[in-house]
Amino acid sequence: MSGELTTLRVRVEGKVQGVGFRAYAVRQAEALNLAGWVRNRADGAMEAFVTGEVKDVEGFVQACMKGPQGAKVTNIDLFADKDPGGEGFIELPDL
Repeated sequence: MSGELTTLRVRVEGKVQGVGFRAYAVRQAEALNLAGWVRNRADGAMEAFVTGEVKDVEGFVQACMKGPQGAKVTNIDLFADKDPGGEGFIELPDL
């Protein structure tokens, strides 16, 4: 990593569960060399925590706005956060 780093918590609402969104998010994050995690929330949203270069995190957010085939994103919220450290991008159990 050589650029400016950022960390975001991303909350995606709409038809985002039961359509492979978490696996899609993991693939996108890995392709962009991001660290963090993704999980489904009990309220029907999908939540991700991503850390990486600003341009790569922006790319991840753009991918989440679209989602995988079958998804219908109706809202996306971004929250600045602090990097907890660690490497890799994983899928966490549902909240």
